[in-house]
Amino acid sequence: MYAPWFVVWLVIAALACVQFAVLTWWLWENRRFARARLRKAWPREAEPRVALFAPCKGIDVGLEENLRPLLEQNYSNYTLTFIVESADDAACAVLQHLIADHPHVDARLTVAGVADDTGQKVHNLRAATSNLADDVQVLAFVDSDARPRRDWLRRLVSRLPHPGVGAVTGYRWFRPTRPTAAHLLLYGINSSVAASFGPGGHYLIWGGSWAIRRDVFDALQLREAWQRTLSDDLVATRVVHGAGLRIEFEPACMVSSPVDGDWRQALEFVRRQYVIARAYAWRWWLLALVGGSLPVLALWGGLAALAIGLWQHAEWTWLPAAICPAYYATTLVRGYQRWMLGRTYVADQPPLMQRIAWLDIWTGPLVSLINWLAILSSLVGNHLRWRGIDYHLARGGTVVALARRCQPAATPTAGAKPRTDETVRPVQRRKQHVAV
Repeated sequence: MYAPWFVVWLVIAALACVQFAVLTWWLWENRRFARARLRKAWPREAEPRVALFAPCKGIDVGLEENLRPLLEQNYSNYTLTFIVESADDAACAVLQHLIADHPHVDARLTVAGVADDTGQKVHNLRAATSNLADDVQVLAFVDSDARPRRDWLRRLVSRLPHPGVGAVTGYRWFRPTRPTAAHLLLYGINSSVAASFGPGGHYLIWGGSWAIRRDVFDALQLREAWQRTLSDDLVATRVVHGAGLRIEFEPACMVSSPVDGDWRQALEFVRRQYVIARAYAWRWWLLALVGGSLPVLALWGGLAALAIGLWQHAEWTWLPAAICPAYYATTLVRGYQRWMLGRTYVADQPPLMQRIAWLDIWTGPLVSLINWLAILSSLVGNHLRWRGIDYHLARGGTVVALARRCQPAATPTAGAKPRTDETVRPVQRRKQHVAV
């Protein structure tokens, strides 16, 4: 007769095996979908007028290389607005240089001012979208740490006219810049999330690569919904899904994203994602908690059961002794699938990225364990730090307090009219890196 705890572990192991089978099939289907979409030739159809917004803060890793493609899109009918909180932001020199290098592009730099009751990124977007031109038909958004393809905007916009589509989103595939354990952790967790995107319209919006039609943006009053919130994308997801509209994923809009940071920054980044998810998309957060618990409890619980069985000379010791290696083998299979999918999305992988990807295959259980602990840590606490600003969230994700660790120099007040590039004084480029 088995002990109750051992029976519980056997049930968890069985559920984890079912989960593995479903996810393996889903990952294979997502890769098939991505390859088909990336091979598809896109005819040059009518180009609706697009207003593209790129909020920036500090010097992200490879900032100039990330933003240059935004000014070189093979799309002729768009405006580009870079948004910063302060004219003294270190990114301003890079942005002004890029704008000057591309005089044929309708690009401008806007200073949004300092936020006082809203996340700074959300505040920037609200300021930039407050006075849209009448001819704007589509709004598109991109993050400064994203490095899109030259056809990114065309592909992003092309699926918006489909019936029932409220928004189209891409996602990121991290490109590590150093061979460290922290980078391996970030790559492993992010690639697991990125690999879950495929066909269907049930996804979350990722704020670094997405678009929405102007009429939908206005009808859903999305700009108003952003007020006093921290997350632009998850709030948009909630509003779009609440209106019964689909959020389509476009594989061609999966962007490469250089990443840098130490252990503290990596763990802070991961926990912040889950705290924000718990505040604005708690069903998805709960799914991540349950889905992340099964493989961890199956493998690490099995190793604990094996140790207990060996110590007690139990007859059932052969069960965890057989199940644990078999389950580890399944993690290798899924790790290999993620690597193949990564090669589909990022064809020009440098040697460092390939080494990190192979390490991710072999260290999957460790990455899953740390990710699970990060999810557990997000169970409590509503304080988080994001790009030098400390936020406190109330129920529903409302921002109730924020504190800046380094107050920027004089900028317009939160309600002031944004300034364009002609009013932003030049600043010296600072050697400052903003990590994840």
